[in-house]
Amino acid sequence: MAVALDRIRVGSAPDSWGVWFPDDPRQVPWQRFLDEVAEAGYSWIELGPYGYLPTDPARLGDEVKKRGLKVSAGTIFCGLHRGPSEWDTTWEQVSRVAALTRDMGAKHLVVIPSFWRDDKTAEILEAPELTTEQWGHLTKGMERLGREVRDTYGLDIVVHPHADTHIDTEEHVERFLDSTDSGLVNLCLDTGHYAYCGGDSVKLIETYGERIGYLHLKQVDPEILADVVKNEVPFGPAVQRGVMCEPPAGVPELGPVLTAAQRLGVDLFAIVEQDMYPCEPDKPLPIAVRTRKFLRSCGA
Repeated sequence: MAVALDRIRVGSAPDSWGVWFPDDPRQVPWQRFLDEVAEAGYSWIELGPYGYLPTDPARLGDEVKKRGLKVSAGTIFCGLHRGPSEWDTTWEQVSRVAALTRDMGAKHLVVIPSFWRDDKTAEILEAPELTTEQWGHLTKGMERLGREVRDTYGLDIVVHPHADTHIDTEEHVERFLDSTDSGLVNLCLDTGHYAYCGGDSVKLIETYGERIGYLHLKQVDPEILADVVKNEVPFGPAVQRGVMCEPPAGVPELGPVLTAAQRLGVDLFAIVEQDMYPCEPDKPLPIAVRTRKFLRSCGA
């Protein structure tokens, strides 16, 4: 019998509907995303890319409420490893997203490091490894961001390890956690991205449990991943190949991940994110329904 995962709050996100950008003709309209995520049985959503959903808090509040939905987090990208000169640009973006996130009653801001390799063109934008100085900029910058976001907006930042960024592998994730203050910065563990980069989500939860502030539920297809790694395929084209797959067909097994998270004894969001950009408009809903049913079978 599945363990009752009564500390885990399951949701989904625009990403699972093939949404990566505020505006793109290949993406479903935001109204359809909200309708279908509710139809699939989820009650929590993330905002997705700022500008995809309405940015007026009163309007967005009405739209989510009438569908029985609530917002768990907003998301930003930033390149704080580049040093203090990056702060003003970062804060301008953060201020918009954090204000809307707060106004929706959410408590988390998911922070994704900037890409070192362009996820569309595969152009190498920066070195994949940070220098010691850049690691210092990254960790101190994230701590500053955590403090400012908490003091100004009342939100907690959760940093999202991500393929083709400088926080990706087990080594990089552990270095980041060991170098930052748990009172200011914690982790959004994305099970798919961590597996994509060779990490073990259950081990991370069991080792750094007090730093796990949020979960993204995702799986990778091991056969496609092996080819992606072998041929150094960038993340965007890898997604188009189907590297992120529908549970329970891939890795890691989500049941053990959720059980390990439940054992932490804290309330955690677990937001389904199956990268599918771009995808046919009729593809996401059936997958979302099946995934929700699967997660219920795990006890969530």
